[in-house]
Amino acid sequence: MRRIAVITGSRGEYGYIRPIIKLIENDPDLDYELIVTNMHLLPDFGSSYREIEKDNLRISQKIPMTLAGYTNVTMAKSLAVFMLSITDTFERIKPDFILLAGDRGEQLISAIVGAHMNIPVAHIQAGELSGNVDGMSRHAITKFAHIHFASNVDASERLLKMGEEKFRVKLVGAPQLDEFRQGFFTSPEEIYYKFHLTPEEPLILLVQHPVTEESWNSGMQMEETLKAISRLKMQTLLVYPNNDAGSVMIQKSIEKHRKQFIHVERNLKREDYAGLMNVANIIVGNSSSALLEAPSFELPAVNIGRRQIGRLQGINVINVEHDSEKIEAAILKGLSKEFKQAVKGMENPYGDGDASQKIVDILKNVEIDQHLLNKTLTY
Repeated sequence: MRRIAVITGSRGEYGYIRPIIKLIENDPDLDYELIVTNMHLLPDFGSSYREIEKDNLRISQKIPMTLAGYTNVTMAKSLAVFMLSITDTFERIKPDFILLAGDRGEQLISAIVGAHMNIPVAHIQAGELSGNVDGMSRHAITKFAHIHFASNVDASERLLKMGEEKFRVKLVGAPQLDEFRQGFFTSPEEIYYKFHLTPEEPLILLVQHPVTEESWNSGMQMEETLKAISRLKMQTLLVYPNNDAGSVMIQKSIEKHRKQFIHVERNLKREDYAGLMNVANIIVGNSSSALLEAPSFELPAVNIGRRQIGRLQGINVINVEHDSEKIEAAILKGLSKEFKQAVKGMENPYGDGDASQKIVDILKNVEIDQHLLNKTLTY
């Protein structure tokens, strides 16, 4: 039985790995060790590890790592703490594969440790672009990973241009879309009831994270977004930011602008977030879900700032600067009948909904030998 160590530190990447773990559970030749860390363990961000437990997934270990303050300094020190712990964890469980998802720091640290311990590393969403330190982490993971799961042709071609050997690059799609095709999202009726929303009124879904390189300005950036929302006075469900540097300033701005029509949630279950995308009229902010997942719901998206710069996007995305008047205009454009009609029937550029099975089949069948473990650049 091949044992797969899976790392998750945030609610976003949990959506990548949950359908994969469900398939592993039903495969007699595979087993998993789920290692939960970072934001999942923080009460300020909803203690989302509880949602993992409610999904009846077996958590092998919880690794606290996050130092208080949410600054650039605490981010770096927190990763150092995680490196010490994850090394001991890998030594204890002795996985056959390490499965990573996305571009967060704890994923990079796991890749570094895995490579140094001669454990093969597989990386979901490899080769994509994003506009802050996460983008650098993603491409650094590439150099430590042995198998690259690309969600689109653009990403797979970039991996080859980075000097990765062709046999390592697997075009599979984005696994977080798989559950949508299966109807795994909360019904509209339950969404409206649970979050006290009015079905007859337009709904804005707002998710805005700090940009690490601009952390000093994250509060002002959130101010611009919330000023636009306040002028529109449309019912809005706001999801708390992640815990990167600048998070505290965004949280302060949120508390300052709390209005009767702005509902604030610290954390959401995966199916509730998908259910909100299903009923929302537009998603606003800088979350990758606006580019990766919103297309599956034909949901218009206003992408603010540079956090997702260069990333492959569908026709549902309107890019705009951190300027309240431009954000307001972009929201109104996305809500227009013309724009809604333009995105109707659109294809999601990140896959067709069967990525998880492809990933599991590769993890199960790829030969673990020196050919896999010894990496060579193609240039």
